[in-house]
Amino acid sequence: VQLQASGGGLVQAGGSLRLSCAASGRTFSSAVMGWFRQAPGAERLFVAAIRWGTGGTYYADSAKGRFTISRDKAKNTVYLQMNSLEPEDTAVYYCAKATELAYAPAQYKSWGQGTLVTVSS
Repeated sequence: VQLQASGGGLVQAGGSLRLSCAASGRTFSSAVMGWFRQAPGAERLFVAAIRWGTGGTYYADSAKGRFTISRDKAKNTVYLQMNSLEPEDTAVYYCAKATELAYAPAQYKSWGQGTLVTVSS
């Protein structure tokens, strides 16, 4: 499967952005789609994940209450709605696919190219 992330940009603190991750190829019902982010000089961190089949969602503490992950099966696309953005959310955001629920980047075998989110104060 190939993943194409989009939707990043520059936004002021308190603003919102919606990231999209379009998947080409077959997405199995057991797959888990995740969003990660990586700030300059920092490690890649888990943000949110969704089970493709059931729609079950999982969030990092930093994302709870502000971010919402969802998927559109018909469009083979996963979204990350980000509200109440803070400068600390500035990072390159990546979507990825795993065969089971995981929070470590190493467990995800397919990755999109990343989309930059910049939140100004």
